Amino acid sequence: MKVILLERVEGRGGLGDEVSVKDGFARNYLLPRGKALRATSANKKIFDAQRAEIEARNAKAKEAAAKSGESLDESSYVMIRQAGESGQLYGSVSGRDVAEIVNAAGGKIDRAMVVLDKPLKTLGVHPVKVRLHPEVTITVNINIARSEDEAERQARGENVIAAQFEEERLADVEAAQDLLEGGAGQQEGDYEER
Repeated sequence: MKVILLERVEGRGGLGDEVSVKDGFARNYLLPRGKALRATSANKKIFDAQRAEIEARNAKAKEAAAKSGESLDESSYVMIRQAGESGQLYGSVSGRDVAEIVNAAGGKIDRAMVVLDKPLKTLGVHPVKVRLHPEVTITVNINIARSEDEAERQARGENVIAAQFEEERLADVEAAQDLLEGGAGQQEGDYEER
């Protein structure tokens, strides 16, 4: 189906472009959300007549998104989740979780604005893109940890999983040294030979 785009659509085109898209994409997404018009001769005339108004409305929306994004850009949020010893989460962090924590801290985003290539399934600090407008994208940092202390250590740049394994390795080496120095299985004292 041929449509005229009323705003920039990722991977399709910009405002005023006439593009061919799959029928389902046009009927289920572009047309109901007001992102496009069918490319008929009547709609082309309507678009040409209202082009300046549509461009002004789009510029105003872009400016409002950029202004609201200034306070959120590069901000950090802490999520406490349960995880295994290897740092693998029991579950995952989705776009809905990111939107909820940003909104709880005073931001205003919708879960559809959060761009996750794949769900977050490990501990650590993860940069997450948030698309406030088709032309305005910001990044927020999501610090996923098992406790507040661990979150603070991760925020300082420490890899808590590697540090945990290193601590365990050092404890094992120390225990082995204690065994060797004590003469594992030997007791001190006088022994009589028989």
